Amino acid sequence: MFLREVSVSGTPAPAYPNTTLPVTPVVQVKVFDAAFFTTWFCTTWTSLFFPLYMVCHSCLRRDKSSLKHTLKTLAQNFRDRGVTFGKFMTRSCLFCLLWVVTNYMYVYSLRILDCTDVMALYSAHVSFVYLLSWVILHDQFVGVRIVAVILCNTGIALLAYMDGITRTKTLGGVVLAAASAAGSAVYKVLFKKVIGEASFGQVSLIFTVIALLNTTLLSPLVATFYFSGYETLLWAHLPWPNLLIAAALSLAANLLGNFGIAFTFEIFITLGLVLAVPVSAALDIKWYHVRFEGMKLAGVVLIVCGFFLVLFPANWPEYITKVLRWGRHRKRNQPRQQPEPVDYRTGLISRSHLRSPSGLIR
Repeated sequence: MFLREVSVSGTPAPAYPNTTLPVTPVVQVKVFDAAFFTTWFCTTWTSLFFPLYMVCHSCLRRDKSSLKHTLKTLAQNFRDRGVTFGKFMTRSCLFCLLWVVTNYMYVYSLRILDCTDVMALYSAHVSFVYLLSWVILHDQFVGVRIVAVILCNTGIALLAYMDGITRTKTLGGVVLAAASAAGSAVYKVLFKKVIGEASFGQVSLIFTVIALLNTTLLSPLVATFYFSGYETLLWAHLPWPNLLIAAALSLAANLLGNFGIAFTFEIFITLGLVLAVPVSAALDIKWYHVRFEGMKLAGVVLIVCGFFLVLFPANWPEYITKVLRWGRHRKRNQPRQQPEPVDYRTGLISRSHLRSPSGLIR
């Protein structure tokens, strides 16, 4: 979307000598350069969370509860936990702000860096989630995850200077993508801290409220950016197919990320993020002829390695010990070789290399 340009007629130039008609030059104009509008548009689609939940809830359950009854039940669940309407709206505004700022930095960094670099930098947020969970949620300390944090930070540093120190544009894009990863980690940990263990209906309602707040409160900001010229939107050539596909895929990713745990393990959902890095790299190589070498390749590899280390379980040394013990136990239980025939006259093994079957020294 950010690379498309169209040819439009520019301001007519003065006529050349010996000509009567002015010359109208053709200039290349960028069609779309609106990171905030993209963020706002994709977030608006998140309002479909609760309607889709109600549709699935009505289809899968036998008792057909009405929308009013479902809303009363959800409100009662929040009220039982001491969450009033004022607190709910305040927290929703906070999450809406974090959501929009995080996604805006992510989308803006796509204008500067390749998609694979941004995906790799964003996947480093799992290490930030662990650090914040250790500090705020008091999760168990795991030494190997600290190594993962170091690897991710080293990879971010390598990507920041992959084009040299003088390329401040690349450095700015890496800072934006890394800040987006940190913002995503803050969002997830605060959501866990403030909301706690919420049902699917409560999560759906919160996401829908966040999207509605984004649509209503940030619409004036979208108009301000457009009329002030800060963002470029050429409505006649706007890439609507790309925008609609991006919004639909964003909605599908959020639905699978939040509701997929009901059908599979959470670790498989988390692995989907890092598996997108090689897929994105293949597309970048094929479509944009991107080359991965030097500090760029090393940074991506280090971040991916750190990602996998974060997924190590807290009691990973016990698993290694069990594997080693299982190997030893299996070795002990292997069928023993048939014993050598014994010479009962001498009590010696008949196949001895030192004595003959009769007991004489060879």
